[in-house]
Amino acid sequence: MVREKIPSTRAVLALKNAGVEFTPHFYKYDKDAVTEAAAAEVGVSTHEVVKTLVMEDDSGSPFIVLMHGDMQVSTKGLARFLGVKNVSPVSVRSAERLTGYLVGGITPFGTRRGLKVYVEESILSLPKLYINGGRRGFLVEISPGDLVKVLNPIAVNAGRD
Repeated sequence: MVREKIPSTRAVLALKNAGVEFTPHFYKYDKDAVTEAAAAEVGVSTHEVVKTLVMEDDSGSPFIVLMHGDMQVSTKGLARFLGVKNVSPVSVRSAERLTGYLVGGITPFGTRRGLKVYVEESILSLPKLYINGGRRGFLVEISPGDLVKVLNPIAVNAGRD
C-alpha cells in the first residue's frame, strides 16, 4: 500500500468543512483497472469502491452518477428514471472541465460546477464506502450517511452487472 500525506484537494476541504470524518487510503493508480487496483490495495471488494461518473441527458445537461465499482450504469434505466430519451457519458475533456478533477481522480465532492448527484440505491446500505478523494490514487472511506449529508443525492436503481 502506498502511504502519503493527505492532499488538500477541494474534496478533502469539502468533507472537512462539512464535519465529515474520513479515513484516507492510497493506492497505485492503474488507468486500465482503477476500481480493481484500488480495491485490491485497500483490501476491500470492488462493490464497496464507488466510482464517480459524469453523464449528460439528451438536452446536454450534465450530472454525476455514483455506482458500485463492480457494476455498470444501465443508461436506458437511468434515462427512464429521469424521464428523458437517453443519457450518455460526457467526454473526458468535459468531465474534467465540469468537475475540476482529472479522470481517475473525479469525485462528487467539491466539484468546480455544482452538479446534481444520483447514487445507486444499494450503495446507501453499505456499512462503509470508498470513494475518490479528488486525486488519482487517493480514496476516502466514509459512511453512506455522510455521503448523503454532504451531497444530498437522489437514489436510483440503474445498476447492472
